[in-house]
Amino acid sequence: MVLSEQEQFLSCNGEVLIFHLSQSKHVEGAADKTVDLCVRRMAFNRDTKLFVQKSSGVFSVRGNPLKMEIICCSCTTDSRTGIILPCILMKKKKRNNIVQYLLLLLHSSNQFEQSFQFKLDYELKEDIRLFAGPSVLWRHASKLFYISSSSCTVLSAPVQLSSVVWTGEIKDEGPVVLGIRTACLTESEAETEFSASDQAIWGSELFGYAVKAQKMLPGTCFMPHAYGRVVSSVCVCKSELLRKQLRTSLVAVTHKNQLIWFQGGLPRGICELPYEEPYSVNTAVTSSSNLLFVVSFASGNVCVVQRRGNLQVASKWQKVKSVLVDDFIGSGSDQLLLLFKDDSNTDVLSTFTITDLGAVSYASGNNHKHNVPAAEGLQENELLTVQALETRLQAGCTAVQELQQHLALQKRVILQSCKALRDLVEGRTHVLPTAKEVDLLILLSCLVPLWDDVEDPPCSLGRETPLACQVPEHLVGNLWQRVVGDSLVVGVQLAATFHLSLRDASLSLVLDQDFSLTAPVIKCQNKVTKLNKAFSALPVSPCQMEPPAKKMKLDLCSSNDLKKELPKGRSGAELDGGRSVTAVTSLSPLLAFHRVHCVVLLHAKPQSDSLQQSKNIAVFCGKISLSLEDIASGKHSVKMLKDNGYCTGSMEDILAVLAVSARFSFQVVSAACTLTPVSSWLLGEMECTPFKECEVNLFCHRAGNVYGTILNWTLKNPLEGILTLFCRNLTVLFQCLHSLRRILPASCEVKLLRSGSREALAERLALALEKEMLTSRSSFFSTLSSGSSFFSKESKADSTSTWGSMPDSKVSDAAVASLLESKEGVEQFRKKLQSEQDEGVLSMAQTMTAAQYQEMTWKIAKAQLNSDMIVWRLS
Repeated sequence: MVLSEQEQFLSCNGEVLIFHLSQSKHVEGAADKTVDLCVRRMAFNRDTKLFVQKSSGVFSVRGNPLKMEIICCSCTTDSRTGIILPCILMKKKKRNNIVQYLLLLLHSSNQFEQSFQFKLDYELKEDIRLFAGPSVLWRHASKLFYISSSSCTVLSAPVQLSSVVWTGEIKDEGPVVLGIRTACLTESEAETEFSASDQAIWGSELFGYAVKAQKMLPGTCFMPHAYGRVVSSVCVCKSELLRKQLRTSLVAVTHKNQLIWFQGGLPRGICELPYEEPYSVNTAVTSSSNLLFVVSFASGNVCVVQRRGNLQVASKWQKVKSVLVDDFIGSGSDQLLLLFKDDSNTDVLSTFTITDLGAVSYASGNNHKHNVPAAEGLQENELLTVQALETRLQAGCTAVQELQQHLALQKRVILQSCKALRDLVEGRTHVLPTAKEVDLLILLSCLVPLWDDVEDPPCSLGRETPLACQVPEHLVGNLWQRVVGDSLVVGVQLAATFHLSLRDASLSLVLDQDFSLTAPVIKCQNKVTKLNKAFSALPVSPCQMEPPAKKMKLDLCSSNDLKKELPKGRSGAELDGGRSVTAVTSLSPLLAFHRVHCVVLLHAKPQSDSLQQSKNIAVFCGKISLSLEDIASGKHSVKMLKDNGYCTGSMEDILAVLAVSARFSFQVVSAACTLTPVSSWLLGEMECTPFKECEVNLFCHRAGNVYGTILNWTLKNPLEGILTLFCRNLTVLFQCLHSLRRILPASCEVKLLRSGSREALAERLALALEKEMLTSRSSFFSTLSSGSSFFSKESKADSTSTWGSMPDSKVSDAAVASLLESKEGVEQFRKKLQSEQDEGVLSMAQTMTAAQYQEMTWKIAKAQLNSDMIVWRLS
């Protein structure tokens, strides 16, 4: 064989190793000749989609080039280090029919190491395998021989075999060889005369041999006896020792052009192969966790079988020179590399395909036939697959129809509930459903309350309902609406005389018309705002990675905000616009009705000093109307005008802009110079003007996307300040920051703050922790006092009967001494003392009802949640 034709391909760690022999250049007339074993490491470049050479190495061997040959190569484990290394077996013929064999290891530095060498008086031709050690195993004259690096001696296994179908590692057994041999029959079976067909089936069997333990493994652990005669190659996928019995999963190819999947020693699937004479099978695990079986044929063809319920040929190729399995593109899973025969190009990697039969597909060259139509035997499998898919489709359609009916029923219940709610708030008599709609009432009783009132059970028909007339008068001040961009903002100003828990305040917009196909409750986002000097009560910026609540009720108002200093020259009544609740909803869906009338409902929870949990109230705030004519005329538009250097927008206009904006706070720190350019940037380039109501907050009049942005600049010291922006979206924010960075020095640092200043959050945390402690103490003592009321009454009755007219608070020493002078007095004193001891024991071992425990834990958890939120913002 010509040296250049002796090329061997091997994949290792995602690289392709190409081994070949070449004659060394030597001095003319020299007696010794040298042959070089060369290796090239090739790696796939995903940019150029070509294989490029990373490195190379050479190992020189003395000998006649015509008598040197590469037998095989494989990746095996070096027993000294446990590292998997490429291993190459070479042959060198000697005189007198002596053949010398060299086993070489290739390290990552491209240095070759000779592991061992051995000599034989015959050539290795049949079933040559390399395995861990490294070791060499072969078959000769129906006998099994092997040699390892640890012994360097050729050993013979006590078995007779006709072929080797697999070598590899099995857990708890070490290196194992699977082979085919003549069946070992019992005496009774040997005396039986088999027919020619039975002799063909039962005359051969598969067996296993553990090399290190030197013991036989029964072939039935791998497959039934009858399959031993037809198997040509095996690949063991999984093995385990269960209850001292070996259980395996393997795939085998047969001389009948079949691929069979065995599990637990039994066949589980079979597939007809598209070509004849399969001689090897290998496995690959792709990125989609699919197990592929790669089958090679003697004709140079390759096919891939995939498990999709049953075994099917997924793809096949012709004129394949070599097929390798490894992670060639560095994705963490296996791909197939197919090298095709190309007589027109001497480069072995000029025509190839990398694929995992999924998302990965790289190809170079077209001189091969790819994806030949599947065999006719697969048509039956395709028909069965289509029938199964049709059955699943029918079952899915039935499930979808049932779900649609359920959703329609829920929609009818919600519509009926909203209609009843409108009638209840406006004082109208609600007409109960007819008998045909009783099922709606049953389902209605199982629904979650509409306004998140989870602490109360569903209302019954006879229960007293909180109406608007039960709410104190003058709770709601002004009702207004504004159109800002594609949003409708509805606001309600709350009276300062009535104290509400702002965290539980929200607005609902209910359509006043009867729309049978439209949900009457409009989806909206609620915000609670209290205007002060720094707009501190505005919602937190959406940059916080916090899971959204079921209903968005954002409120940062605290007692600390009310204590902030007001601008000089203006009273608190002039600045404070009152607490306002706003609801923002999309304007586009409402315009489809041309003219819309909505009822505005306020949902809140009054603050109470009592230990009982306050109930939610629903307040009718009024009605709003909206039409296309109003929007076109600008009736509800926001008007922000300049007047003598101030912005003259009304309080409602300011609240509307803030409702549709997101708040972002940035800490600006400069170590080299003062931050005076920021003020010039605000008044100059950004064209900002202060509000008359609060001069520290500026409105941007600059044309473009940034128009309408509200900014606040607060200097802590000449080198540090806080810039707060209220923007409609992130695009506007990035434009403002880009403009700011251009006027700041390069050494200046701009850092995003999660929410407000650290000083304000620290003070709020202290207040929250104090409230958490008071809540725990008050909940415990309220439960204790309610549980000990019985004992206190009993004690008072006993005290009256025992001591008579003596005070309960204290008994004098003289009275005690007089009681101890007589036998009756001593008995009376003993009873009193025993009664007090019993009362003390009972008071220390009280129990509480489930409702009391639920109320106490709910209060404590609510207080702890508030503290945890503030700690998270500080972190």
